Amino acid sequence: MNASPAPIALFVYNRPAHTLETLSYLRKNELAAQSDLYIFSDGPKSEKDAANVAEVRKIAAEVSGFKTVTLIARERNMGLANSVISGVSQLVATHGRVIVFEDDLISSPYTLEYFNDALNHYQDEEKVMHISGYIFPLENAHLPETFFFRAALSWGWATWARAWKNFEPDVDQLISRFDDEKIKQFSIEGTMNFWKQIQDFKAGKNNSWAIRWYASVFLNGGLTLNPSQSLIHNIGHDGSGTHSNIEHMYGVKLAGHRITQFPDKVEENTVAYQAIKHFLSRRKGSLLQRMARFANQLIVKYFSKK
Repeated sequence: MNASPAPIALFVYNRPAHTLETLSYLRKNELAAQSDLYIFSDGPKSEKDAANVAEVRKIAAEVSGFKTVTLIARERNMGLANSVISGVSQLVATHGRVIVFEDDLISSPYTLEYFNDALNHYQDEEKVMHISGYIFPLENAHLPETFFFRAALSWGWATWARAWKNFEPDVDQLISRFDDEKIKQFSIEGTMNFWKQIQDFKAGKNNSWAIRWYASVFLNGGLTLNPSQSLIHNIGHDGSGTHSNIEHMYGVKLAGHRITQFPDKVEENTVAYQAIKHFLSRRKGSLLQRMARFANQLIVKYFSKK
């Protein structure tokens, strides 16, 4: 067991207000004062972004409430994908594990405890490759506190060096390992547009690190741990981000208690799988169906920006 909490990687760019809110919630976490925070600040894409990037870096330089704060200020713009891949690789190489946030994620006060407890609990379970902090609003699903699922959702997540070593950035290598049945299962029986994201990456239409990470987990027979009530809420879909929409229908109520139960059997939870598939497959009609359709579209855009 690791005595100290896992390091936190926070990836920021040009949204000072979002960064402040993300840090405000993160600082209220039970383990914040014991955690090392690494803030990866990407360089500006153009002169018009420079002022906001500078403001974000000023905020980062004044952060308190953590054991240590390290600001990694990129001189040039790496893009989110390269920034995340580089930052995660750096921290797992030195610490063996990492907790990952972006600048538009607010968290429950129990989020860091959840990540660290899960990282400790499954540190030697090769099949467990990813811990998700976000989960869809799955109402009336009667799920346990945590469960295993195949897809790697990345609105707040954690992993180990032993899992990250399987990350395959080469999309051609990934595609070569898929057949029709794997494509079907990868796409949650066609209810989610994950395979198109792989194809779009190959065509140069997105630069997604997240879809390549999910594909890497999937092709290695990995599973992801998920909470039944979300510990993360995304505040970035207010029109402020390059890839965001002005929508408020995809929110969640943050978990208000510490998560203490973790499954002993490392296998996908079939009830959770069906609940997620149902959530993703709802079509036109009622308000709930429109919410699900938006969820599908939002995840596509989310993966596209990663």
